Amino acid sequence: MDKIIVEGGRALQGQVKISGAKNAALPILASSLLTDGTNTYANVPDLKDVESIKLLLAHHGARVETVGDTVRIDASGLNNHEAPYDLVRKMRASVLVLGPLLARLKKARVSLPGGCAIGARPINLHLKGLAALGARIELNHGYVEATADELRGAEIYLDTVTVTGTENLMMAAVLARGVTVLRNAAREPEIVALAEALNRMGAAIEGAGTSVVTIQGVPCLHPVAVSIIPDRIEAGTFMVAAALTRGKVTLVDCAPEHLGACIHKLRLTGAEINIDGQTIHVEGRGRIASVDIKTQPYPGFPTDMQAQFMVLMSVASGLSLICETIFENRFIHVSELKRMGADIQISGNSAMIKGVPSLSGAPVMATDLRASASLILAGLIADGQTVVNRVYHLDRGYQSIEKKFARLGAAIWRQK
Repeated sequence: MDKIIVEGGRALQGQVKISGAKNAALPILASSLLTDGTNTYANVPDLKDVESIKLLLAHHGARVETVGDTVRIDASGLNNHEAPYDLVRKMRASVLVLGPLLARLKKARVSLPGGCAIGARPINLHLKGLAALGARIELNHGYVEATADELRGAEIYLDTVTVTGTENLMMAAVLARGVTVLRNAAREPEIVALAEALNRMGAAIEGAGTSVVTIQGVPCLHPVAVSIIPDRIEAGTFMVAAALTRGKVTLVDCAPEHLGACIHKLRLTGAEINIDGQTIHVEGRGRIASVDIKTQPYPGFPTDMQAQFMVLMSVASGLSLICETIFENRFIHVSELKRMGADIQISGNSAMIKGVPSLSGAPVMATDLRASASLILAGLIADGQTVVNRVYHLDRGYQSIEKKFARLGAAIWRQK
């Protein structure tokens, strides 16, 4: 199993290109199941999760071709309504095929995705919404079995904000008869990107990016060519790295408008941030000031940036408080940071961090995707060498992160 080794103490300098967003690519690729013909997707990141969704789409009968960062998918041969456990278990977002399969084939049998390292994340709201659209839902032997003679528009209230739930229901509703209204919908940029892709396919979606999304069903969709939006979490990770190492980094091909909460908090820590179109310049200066964080659904501070920001606060001046309100088990990286000398105390869903002068390199174990990134960040400033084990998590969501850091001057490499 691969390891990533980091030798700390170098300020990052240079330019980094931000890859396409994993969390936008997955639902947009899944939406290809909704139509015949060849869909073309550009700026698709080269990630394990993307490979997993492509394998799943091929299993359903789609023809998938990849050339560089362009993926072409033709679902004209869609002939399999079952998403088996062996494919779904690799990635929870595989549940995103449920809505398209039900809309296109009027039946779907999808393995329950189960939990993950950062919490249970059940799909009950997906199923409740699909039932409101007229689907018959049964749970048998670890599978969701959904059938519908016809999907019909409905008013659906989501009890809690759910990103994949909003995406699944949008994709099911675009081919339903009548109007569907999703209330308390997720507002993330990835939701907007999916809605824009669907609208270019001929769908009629309004309100994406707000808490109320209205979908007028249409008889059919047509193929589309779209480009995947930049990954705001990858961008946020490199911004934190620049501030953390007192470096000077320019991020290109990013979307500053998606990073408002991160930019605001980083500026409060003392980092200098300048924006020029789709480019962000970040410079870390002097002692890092402590700030408090509370994760919230977009446009609040993203839970996917909580672990990275905790590393920054670990070497900030004074005390900071981080409250995690999205996932119930997302502090499992804390024990590894403490092994490196961080002073962090956990109480329920809150972490109190007392800044220390420096961290110390150590062997550490990655537990999930964003925790993996946080341990690399800690290694960038730690005294000595840090060895990050179980880095297969990183390959799910960061494209060649160690190579990008190396090009910025970090002493980092992957060991097979």
